[in-house]
Amino acid sequence: MAAGIKDKVAILGMGCSKFGERWDAGPEELMVEAYLEAMQDAGIEPSQLDAAWFSTHIDETGTGKGGTPMSLALRLPNIAVTRVENFCAGGSEALRGAVYAVASGAADIAIAMGVEKLKDTGYGGLPVGNAGTLIPQWAPSGSAPGNFAQLASAYRAKHGVSKEDLKRAIAHVSVKSHANGAKNPKAHLQNAVTEEQVMNAPMIAEPLGLFDCCGVSDGAAAAIVTTPEIAKALGKTNIVTVKAMQLAVSNGLESQHNSWDGSYFHTARIAAKKAYMEAGIQKPRDEVSMMEVHDCFSITELVTMEDLFISPEGHAVKDVMDGFYDSDGKVPCQIDGGLKCFGHPIGASGLRMAYEMYLQLQGRAGARQLKNPRIGLTHNLGGAPSQNVCSVTIIGAHGA
Repeated sequence: MAAGIKDKVAILGMGCSKFGERWDAGPEELMVEAYLEAMQDAGIEPSQLDAAWFSTHIDETGTGKGGTPMSLALRLPNIAVTRVENFCAGGSEALRGAVYAVASGAADIAIAMGVEKLKDTGYGGLPVGNAGTLIPQWAPSGSAPGNFAQLASAYRAKHGVSKEDLKRAIAHVSVKSHANGAKNPKAHLQNAVTEEQVMNAPMIAEPLGLFDCCGVSDGAAAAIVTTPEIAKALGKTNIVTVKAMQLAVSNGLESQHNSWDGSYFHTARIAAKKAYMEAGIQKPRDEVSMMEVHDCFSITELVTMEDLFISPEGHAVKDVMDGFYDSDGKVPCQIDGGLKCFGHPIGASGLRMAYEMYLQLQGRAGARQLKNPRIGLTHNLGGAPSQNVCSVTIIGAHGA
């Protein structure tokens, strides 16, 4: 494969707004929250920014199309702003654009911003976008909970997991994430829940109950990236660098061919393999310190543990129940609370994941801080199990 970008790009600063039902703020105010924190963290002036990448998905709710919403809200110095959108992986796509610009030498310092204002839509879930001409043939009556509930059924059938065991395992996923989110002042939901509450919650799409589904929220997150050399020249120490960024996109195999059995994410396995190769990671179960994954539903997180090759295939249920992914486990997952506690402002989620990994690697995560993490991984998924985009990003201490 190509030489890759390992250690060619450093994260100079990051910021994240409070996520939640932000009736007090529009997308502009949310962007300003994340931007001001990121700029203060980076220790630079707006005039030092060379280019920007901007992620938002449901622009019809007032954010607007193109690059102007970000440039206007932040009073950027007439630099290039590229708007990107890749379903729920848009935040990671914005970061990828900024990182690649720096890695290529096209920019010395670039910023990535993701924002979404979903509560203003008045809709209880993710708004329904333009389906296109062929989607009605493939998924005429699909819903997000229904699609991911089918993932649970396929996983259970393939691996011979009892209904009760799978339900209890995905309940543990939710309990773990809520325990972590309770320690995070920027999370939308900050209350711990019990296994009994999760198991007895109203059913949404069997086996997914209310606490197995992430919520809808408003939020923004930003990252400022540069080269390690520039970061050092600006006086930065404890530098965090990008080890790998990989994106895999469905090509129709899952939805149009019976070689896919519906029990896993085909794209996630491809993106993960490429990311590990780019980062020089040979044994991810031993080398990855922590993860933020796209837990739109608790079953998604469980299956993703195998797709990222952390748990052996068919063994994620055991690992989850053994506490392997708990905050005090071998590879903590969703240490900030994940989508389960932050909700999912589409354009912002991928950058919010990177924000937590960045804080952890710099020892600045407060009550959530892990002991000496070296490598952090984010997994950002957009679409449904049968048709999606998947981004895997790996960051870590410079030289690790």
